Amino acid sequence: MLEARTLWELIEKRAEATPDGLFAVDEDERRLSFSEFKIEAEKCAAGLMALGVGEGTPVSWILPSWLEALVLSAALSRLGAIQNPILPIYRHREVGFALKQTGARLVIVPGKFRGFDYTGMANELAVDLPGLQVLEVNRDLPQGDSSTLPAPAGLTASGEAPVRWIFYTSGTTADPKGARHTDETVMVAGRGLVRVCEMDENDRIALVFPVTHVGGAGWMMAGLLVGAAQIAIAVFDPKTTVSVLSRHGVTQATAGTAFHQVYLEAQRQSPGTPVFPDIRSFPGGGAPKPPQLHYDIKKEMGGAGIVSGYGLTECPIVAMNGIRDPDEKLANTEGSANPPGEMQIRIVKQDDTLAGVGEEGEVRVKGPQLCKGYLDPKLNEKAFDAEGFFRTGDLGNLDAEGFLTITGRLKDVIIRKGENISAKEIEDLLYQHPKVADVAAIGLPDPKSGERCCAVVQCRDAADPFEFDEMVAFLKGQNLMLQKIPEQLEIVDEIPRNPTGKILKHELRERYS
Repeated sequence: MLEARTLWELIEKRAEATPDGLFAVDEDERRLSFSEFKIEAEKCAAGLMALGVGEGTPVSWILPSWLEALVLSAALSRLGAIQNPILPIYRHREVGFALKQTGARLVIVPGKFRGFDYTGMANELAVDLPGLQVLEVNRDLPQGDSSTLPAPAGLTASGEAPVRWIFYTSGTTADPKGARHTDETVMVAGRGLVRVCEMDENDRIALVFPVTHVGGAGWMMAGLLVGAAQIAIAVFDPKTTVSVLSRHGVTQATAGTAFHQVYLEAQRQSPGTPVFPDIRSFPGGGAPKPPQLHYDIKKEMGGAGIVSGYGLTECPIVAMNGIRDPDEKLANTEGSANPPGEMQIRIVKQDDTLAGVGEEGEVRVKGPQLCKGYLDPKLNEKAFDAEGFFRTGDLGNLDAEGFLTITGRLKDVIIRKGENISAKEIEDLLYQHPKVADVAAIGLPDPKSGERCCAVVQCRDAADPFEFDEMVAFLKGQNLMLQKIPEQLEIVDEIPRNPTGKILKHELRERYS
């Protein structure tokens, strides 16, 4: 594994070490070697420099997981710009907020993509943001003479890594929060992925989620660290993506529950023929996994099964399982601290005391990949405790061996007649039923009980729907407390998830309240 402190230093070292190695390939069979990746990034950097981009220039960009997005990110690193990748699902409110708060001087968009006019949105927003340039690139990045570039931007005069990334958390009702990252904080996550998946130059990574997510930067760096290749998927489509990944010999089939469910269904449609014959593991994160899914995938698809981790935009890959961890840990936990010995995970109870082994409380974290606070410093006081630990807002526990289990969200607890009900507990149980393909448990306002528990289910076979009485009988058979059994069942064609796999529970609450 290479050593580097900046993304550009890593790109240079990888291009020198394995110039002809495959950096990335996409659905259209376009390819870039590591040396080509560096060359294209330098040309793009020169083109951006002609537009006024230099060290410290804030640049926002919204691109799908194209090869061009990877090149653009590298080009911005070459110049030392402060890049703000924005998720393509964001619209006027969130994008406008990010552009204003970062002080972006340039916003780069793909024109029209998946039926939405990003250029139109950017131009509308620019009217109220004097000095903001809008650049539509589609598949044509700006180009220039790389010989005109200054020396690569590096560390600060004191040897510290400067903030080079602003990643926004996905706000639903409140404004999104901009987490300030350095190349080093993101690279810690990349190193963690390499370590737990035991990656090398033969690996092929499924880059199936938005590269503008902090996980996209982490996986890109992981590939550069060891010389592994990305299989870049701009639009995840169950009908076509699985075959693309298979054709290119995917070994690390990311990226979370929603994707893994698609892979498993594809395998079940081809019994006896491995869909991913070269598979090593199914790394996951971003959303809870049903424990049964790990066992099903390992049995039916091979490899280590699901190797899941836990992290946040503010602190990626806090914990992660390794491919050699026992199945019980792989199925039921999110792994142990990453990096070992450096990441600190605390479980804090409601009375602000530390929880014991197996006791539930809020997960608080501190480590080398923790962001340098928010862009809005007023948010930091509530986000960090007195000892500098980040308050994640997630509930969980640590076992005697230091493995983390996420049990829910502080805000994802259904309170029925004063009884706390974990949505995740219900979801994990219902997922084991053979008729259930996907499930979300939500709390809905109720005049008598405060909240009632509602199970929203996506069935495996629409012609054989899951019935309310079946649900009740099944959960009773799982010894679930009667008070926790959902009082309402809703059947949907598809559970709504965002591109990183998180269930959009606010949409379901609005739909059924």
